[in-house]
Amino acid sequence: MTPGEAQIAEVRTTLDQAFDVVLSPVSHPALGAIRIIDSLFAIGRSEPPFADYPRELLTRLSRRHARIFTEHGLVYVADLDSKNGTTLNGKNVRQTPGRVRAGDELCFGGELSYRVGIEPRARIVAAAQAPQPAGLTLVPERGDLGLLPVDVRAFPFLISKADDVFARYKERYPHQVNYISRRHAHIFVRAGDLYVEDLGSTNGTFVNGKRLDESAHALQEGDVLAFGGDHFVYRVELQQTPEFEPTVTQMISAPPIDDVDADKTTFVGAAHSFLDIFCVDQARLREDEVNEAAQPDADDTKRDTHAHHAQRRWRVLASELSSAFSGGERLATRRAAWWGLAGVVVVMGIGVALYLRGASERELKNLLASGDYEQALTVANDDVKSHPADAHLKALASEALLKAKLPDWLAALQKREFDRADTLLGDMKSLSAANPDGASLVGELKWVGDLERFVVGRGGPDAPIRIYADESRISDLLKRWEDDARSHQRALDRIASYVPAFAEPYARALSHLRRLQSDDSAYLAAIDRLNTTINTELARDKPDVLPPVLDDYAQRYPRLAGLDRVREDLRQYTELLNDAVARKLTLLLASLKHAHFTTPPFQAQFERLAASRLPSTDVIERHDAVSAAWQHGDGLQALAGLQAMPAGPWSDVLAAERAHKKAVLDQFADLQKSRGTKGYDERLLSFYAALDPTEDAWYMHAIEADVSAMRDKALARAQDLLTRAQGEWRQYRANGAIGGTQRLESGISGGFRSQAHLLSDAQSLAQQGMRIYTQLKADHPSDWDALVADINAEADMQRRSLQELRMVLEPELLKSKLALIGGDSGETRQSP
Repeated sequence: MTPGEAQIAEVRTTLDQAFDVVLSPVSHPALGAIRIIDSLFAIGRSEPPFADYPRELLTRLSRRHARIFTEHGLVYVADLDSKNGTTLNGKNVRQTPGRVRAGDELCFGGELSYRVGIEPRARIVAAAQAPQPAGLTLVPERGDLGLLPVDVRAFPFLISKADDVFARYKERYPHQVNYISRRHAHIFVRAGDLYVEDLGSTNGTFVNGKRLDESAHALQEGDVLAFGGDHFVYRVELQQTPEFEPTVTQMISAPPIDDVDADKTTFVGAAHSFLDIFCVDQARLREDEVNEAAQPDADDTKRDTHAHHAQRRWRVLASELSSAFSGGERLATRRAAWWGLAGVVVVMGIGVALYLRGASERELKNLLASGDYEQALTVANDDVKSHPADAHLKALASEALLKAKLPDWLAALQKREFDRADTLLGDMKSLSAANPDGASLVGELKWVGDLERFVVGRGGPDAPIRIYADESRISDLLKRWEDDARSHQRALDRIASYVPAFAEPYARALSHLRRLQSDDSAYLAAIDRLNTTINTELARDKPDVLPPVLDDYAQRYPRLAGLDRVREDLRQYTELLNDAVARKLTLLLASLKHAHFTTPPFQAQFERLAASRLPSTDVIERHDAVSAAWQHGDGLQALAGLQAMPAGPWSDVLAAERAHKKAVLDQFADLQKSRGTKGYDERLLSFYAALDPTEDAWYMHAIEADVSAMRDKALARAQDLLTRAQGEWRQYRANGAIGGTQRLESGISGGFRSQAHLLSDAQSLAQQGMRIYTQLKADHPSDWDALVADINAEADMQRRSLQELRMVLEPELLKSKLALIGGDSGETRQSP
């Protein structure tokens, strides 16, 4: 079962009966419980009952904070991008609604905490519940636009530009459709009445000319609804009785707009659920056009204020000049000549200055008009240096820069010579060193070039999203645009007005932008969720649950590339973890030599594993020296190296390895002394069966000639070992396998010890017998393979079950029980 999904029985229970959701306050018990009987419940400081709470409790609650809703008998909570967040059992609820169960704890804004209860609804309450409305019809207010009426019979109904109800008008009214958000508003049922609620859309939802705030609005007969402006405007007609049975949701596709009958009604079924409606879509503002008619116009206010101040300054100046020239008739006569002469001089000075100033600007405009853009750029830069505060000159200099240099950059971009394009932009930036206006436009071109380079480099706009490779580039490009999207768009429009050839790459860049925004909201969000799942499961030592998760992502997100790297890292990490948990030092060290992780979550988790549960670098280096000495037959040096190992978490495993190597060394020495004596053959075969083909290769080679000489006896020895193993296994099965109660015992009972010995001996004998067959490359009865497989499966199951109790059993007790069960052919085999 996928984590987070309800059990079938649980779902069936909630579907079979009506229920109430009860929120019992935890943080402030005096507030009283909240009983929710509607399918949608609003949380916000202006919503009941929160609006009646003491003001100091509402400081961290947003006006439009969260929603609790029921869907198919299940309860969910959705955070509406609130300032201080919503948590479910201490975990933040983010873009996706969280499943709520009885006993969960919900907290809004970090202040208001509630314990969730789910109670069957009283029959008298259920019987008295208001009937569901039959539906409504949205009748277009304007008959000249060719809009179809919309008949809604199933709820909730989502207003979305992606839905065919509005998308069908995309070709005729592209901007008006794009004024509607993907999750613009929804119409839903509360207490038997229909309500409309805006979902934080860019251009708003209007009822009777008034823009909706954070609260839902009850719909009345004759209300006028407008979505995103004054184009999609409808009059509400409430349906009293259903005209058809709305059990099958469907949408009747309409013919092209030019061919429709304006009186024909388009029937619409509920194509969305609350789960879709309340998923936070961070990309919705990115892809919406802003309808200026639906926004307050702050620029006009500023212009009026500036004009008022300017008029006031001129009035003051006129007043002062009037005062300066006023006086008696006697003064006027004597000063007239002087003032006249001064006025002539001033006027001449101003005229000369304006002529000189205007001459330079006229020259610049003439150069631009004649197409001499290089000379115009030189003149403009000189003028900007002389008049650094003149915004008009800066704009002319920017125009000259773009007309002179942009065509070469466009040619480089067209040829996909991105390094050359960057060099040209660097030159343009140097030329605009004294002109911040031109430098900012060069920055816009840099973004367009980087975007084109990225899209081309990854194989086009529809190319796969490479996990752990493309996310940062996509995020960086989007962040650079979204820091002030409207300013960027105005700047790019301005560049296109100077150089019309820029219009094509500009349009292509906007197309790339929209695709990246879509990838961000779908694929990058999915990668974030996948990383969270990987980190969570690895922290819980549950890597085995991840393969089906990766398979699910591969199916749901077909353009997600690079999952094979994740799978390979998962395989390596699982192997290391299992060897570490099972204390298989030799296998663990062999795996570490080849381990190489290429994905960030596994790189970080491997570092944590190495710091806490893997052998230290010193132990690894010392063990390599021990293994090298052992492989060359220098047993004494190997034993000395093991003896000198520092104490640490792996001391017990190293002690067991030292005991094994000492036993091998001692028995090998005895064999050399007893060669040719009675019983030599039996001791030789026993020694041979206990050796590991890889680890004890030197000793196997040393006795290989003697073993070959007595091949028949060796095979008989293997037959005997497997027969004894079969006897131990039958006795183990006859006594009953080790059960969960015995594994959970706080000590080691006689029954556990006896059964563990039988199982361990059966596995050891079976492995030794099969090892002889393998080493001699001899055929053997197929029954032995089945026997060994059964014994190994039971031993592995018992070890795995004990390891899962590591949070319950004392560490030393767990270690002792695992030692009694024994291991496979790696770490815990019996000494010769």
